[in-house]
Amino acid sequence: MKIALLGAESTGKTRLSGELAQRLREQGKSVAVVPEVLREWCERESREPRPEEQLPIAREQERRVDEAAQSNDIAISDTTALMVAVYSGMLFADGELYRFALQRQRHYDLTLVTGLDLPWVADGLQRQGPQVREQVDALVRKALADAGVAYRVVYGQGTGRLANALAAVAESPQAPASSARQWTWACDKCSDPQCELRLFTSLHART
Repeated sequence: MKIALLGAESTGKTRLSGELAQRLREQGKSVAVVPEVLREWCERESREPRPEEQLPIAREQERRVDEAAQSNDIAISDTTALMVAVYSGMLFADGELYRFALQRQRHYDLTLVTGLDLPWVADGLQRQGPQVREQVDALVRKALADAGVAYRVVYGQGTGRLANALAAVAESPQAPASSARQWTWACDKCSDPQCELRLFTSLHART
């Protein structure tokens, strides 16, 4: 099973990937977490990649996910090629990076999008400011729609966020030893994260 964690900056993707992996290991599953290659690249080079450098970064992210999935029950990718395309701003239908990212995203068994309910925290590297998060969040959702990929939005503070992610994994038909129903998120009314949070909380409370 391959799980993608997507979302805007400072929404807890890295922490959630580690906590999710640990909890799934406690359930007896072998789990590998694939870190964000783009962040690794930026830290190593001390700069953002040029346009011609972005596709190789995206390809390396996906290569590592495939490698991890071959030898583990579950591979969790802390961002995918799709986030490289989003951050590069190269969301063009005829662009090689975007085409590659969309094609690869369809191969994940579960896509989780981290919600905007966590406070923004500067890290001195990639993060540009809290005002950018809503723009990135909207671009991620549009890209998933372009790819035809269903996804679940993960909200919650502390252990609540992990619990909601675990529920999504358990309900996925591709989860090991899972027989629960599939639930997908879709909202064409607005992009207000507080509205979405209230609706998500209500739905989750009834399941």
